[in-house]
Amino acid sequence: MKTIIATVLLLVGTSAIYAQVGQDLKAAGQNTKDAAVTGAKKTGKVTKKAYTKSTHAVKKGTHKAAKGVSKGADKVADKTATKP
Repeated sequence: MKTIIATVLLLVGTSAIYAQVGQDLKAAGQNTKDAAVTGAKKTGKVTKKAYTKSTHAVKKGTHKAAKGVSKGADKVADKTATKP
């Protein structure tokens, strides 16, 4: 009789431990998924911000270069004008 009770208690204890391990593994998987999603969202935001800033910088540089070329062309035009 004692062995039957001991066996039942051992089985109940073992199944409780396995249930807890299963829940822990499930929670760990969910945490991993959440971390991956959060990381992807943050990466997307940073990439978009970097794209926007670099596009702005390129446009600004292009306008500055065009203004410099225009200014240089005006100087050359003044020097090549024929004097009456």
